[in-house]
Amino acid sequence: MEPLPSFIKTRKTLASNGKLINIEKPLIMGIINVTHNSFFAQSRCKTKHGITHRAGKMLTQGAAIIDVGACSTRPGVEMVSEEKELKRLNMAIGSIRKKFPDAVISIDTFRSGVARRMVKDFAVDIINDISAGDLDSKMFETIADLKVPYIIMHMQGTPQNMQQNPTYNNVVQDILLYLNEKVEKLKTLGVNDIIIDPGLGFGKTINHNYTLLKNLDAFKLFELPILIGLSRKSMIFKTLNTTPKGSLNGTSILNTIALLNGANILRVHDVQEAVECVKLVDIYKNQPEFQYL
Repeated sequence: MEPLPSFIKTRKTLASNGKLINIEKPLIMGIINVTHNSFFAQSRCKTKHGITHRAGKMLTQGAAIIDVGACSTRPGVEMVSEEKELKRLNMAIGSIRKKFPDAVISIDTFRSGVARRMVKDFAVDIINDISAGDLDSKMFETIADLKVPYIIMHMQGTPQNMQQNPTYNNVVQDILLYLNEKVEKLKTLGVNDIIIDPGLGFGKTINHNYTLLKNLDAFKLFELPILIGLSRKSMIFKTLNTTPKGSLNGTSILNTIALLNGANILRVHDVQEAVECVKLVDIYKNQPEFQYL
């Protein structure tokens, strides 16, 4: 792929709840799953103590954002009701806000009612929607009303069927066109604090995932922050014939590639290792290039 024109510049801040989130350098988003069935068992937290302990550890290690989900969206999963999702989140976010009042918190939900309650009740900072509004027609207008940053992810199908023979004409082009339509609709509603996520592992084959990772630079065309979530996913453990638990090394390698190709936010289970990736890539990028005579 040809390098993008130098005038394409990704924005450096996001506005949320009266404060600015600086994204001039890549940020780490740490994952907390208040579920019993998320694909990586070590990310699951069910008690207030477990949740605050994990959040505190992530913040200490350098996480800029804590992303909390209470409804698993792994392939083929039976999703919990909105009532149960809210009950779990009330406990989790309430505990985190009490212990870490200044933490930047993201909610992983596709439900507009959940998004509204979490922002109104707990001043949640970011909404992370795996469906970019496709699973709830009220989500876009809700985000416009709430005025918080919004992560739009591409997913082909639903969590129940997304891995049943996903196909594309051209996976990069198709997803660029999809996200462009979403961004235009959001901007029409006055939503400008948008983060894009190509959705690795959501309605993609392993080859689709690696094609998107290799061509991540193309998504800079939006001039919006790019989030990548590949932590311990099947594109790693199936390729290496291991398990999610055995995929930390592979995750660090692919996170490094994502950073080199333009990722602004890494959504991860393992914060310390991701922070190290960011530090090393930053040093690497700032070295002078040899000038041939």
